[in-house]
Amino acid sequence: MRNFKMHTLLTCMLVSGSFTLGLLHARDRLYVNDQKVPESLEDLKVIEKAVLDGLPTARAATICLQIGKGGSGSGVVVSPDGLIMTAAHVSGGVDKTIKVLFEDGTEAEAVSLGLDSVTDAALCRIVKPERDNWPHVEIDRKDSTQLGDWVFALGHSGGFEKDRGVVVRLGRIVKLSNSTFHSDCILIGGDSGGPLFDLNGKLVGIHSRVGQVLQENMHVPSDEFIKNWDAMMEGEFLGEGPFAQKPVKGNGFLGFASEGHDGGGIRVTRVGEDTPAAKAGIKEGDILLSANEKPLSKREDLQDLLKEMSAGQEITFELKRGEESKTITIELGER
Repeated sequence: MRNFKMHTLLTCMLVSGSFTLGLLHARDRLYVNDQKVPESLEDLKVIEKAVLDGLPTARAATICLQIGKGGSGSGVVVSPDGLIMTAAHVSGGVDKTIKVLFEDGTEAEAVSLGLDSVTDAALCRIVKPERDNWPHVEIDRKDSTQLGDWVFALGHSGGFEKDRGVVVRLGRIVKLSNSTFHSDCILIGGDSGGPLFDLNGKLVGIHSRVGQVLQENMHVPSDEFIKNWDAMMEGEFLGEGPFAQKPVKGNGFLGFASEGHDGGGIRVTRVGEDTPAAKAGIKEGDILLSANEKPLSKREDLQDLLKEMSAGQEITFELKRGEESKTITIELGER
């Protein structure tokens, strides 16, 4: 009963945001982490102040990641030039184009770098627009998280909602394993890939698996990212799953037939129903001039390109339709 009252009071205080108290330097370990439960109103105020101090920076850097036509997850920016930490099952693979949404509605475009398919860690980078002052957070590089520590989780629960903003949840670390933190922070779909912070406002983990019970969730420790940082920065696909499947070259398909065209490019002769090409808007008679900025002069040019690509990757065509010029991007289906 005492625990319930303490949590209820703390929740009310966090919502009101009415109390601030300067007690310890931000880089010190707060004593409340070593208590089984808060023992006084003052203990609750210490936790409240720590969370309120860290929230402005954490909220500004927590982003929604939208991939494809329906996928949505979360992530967090960790460098001024737009490097992103998220979950491998959110990024979905290497060299994918991702739409980024900040809490204030700012939009950007990112590409996925490398990932570790075993631990569910992934890196991405914002490429458009180019900036060197993106909101970002500091990573805990000392692996300082301990069992029982207070943490707070952020994410775009259920997808991006500008009027609502980022959702914040408070909890504790309830279990530690070699490559996973367990917390009792409440998470739902859309939070995956979002950040977990300690009371110093440092990034200690990324949300990975949302448990069947809302209060039982798992996170990839920041240390797991640091172990494979260089490889992921180089765009490597590490491991054999289960959180991401290694792409298979040549298993992607578009769903149209083509032939050479005397005036340059290749002409679409038939488009299959309900295929990636049809869904993207390719039509019979279109003249495809280039694919991923590579000129097309015969069917074999496109076939050679597809041999090096896999299902889920995107191919962008420059084409002519009558007197009109168009650009169409298609996500390859799987054969």
